[in-house]
Amino acid sequence: MTANARIDLDAETVGRDLASLVLTVVELLRQLMERQAVRRFDAGDLTPEQEDRLGTALMQLDDCMTELCERHGLRREDLNLDLGPLGSLLPYD
Repeated sequence: MTANARIDLDAETVGRDLASLVLTVVELLRQLMERQAVRRFDAGDLTPEQEDRLGTALMQLDDCMTELCERHGLRREDLNLDLGPLGSLLPYD
């Protein structure tokens, strides 16, 4: 969502707006999980098997997010929220 975007409670768009809100929360959690996984990889806390399973799970989750965004006519950038002086909710590298 852009800085000027607001959730419109129009009956025709309420489903898309709700999907956008839910996917924003899921994307935030996905990014946090990914960062934690990278920290664990870097720290050497995982066995090679755990690294493979975690990497596969994160790739599948990323694919699911892409599919859900497409299904609801959203882009990943649409999920970001401008928090004013705090910056954006979702950092994209």
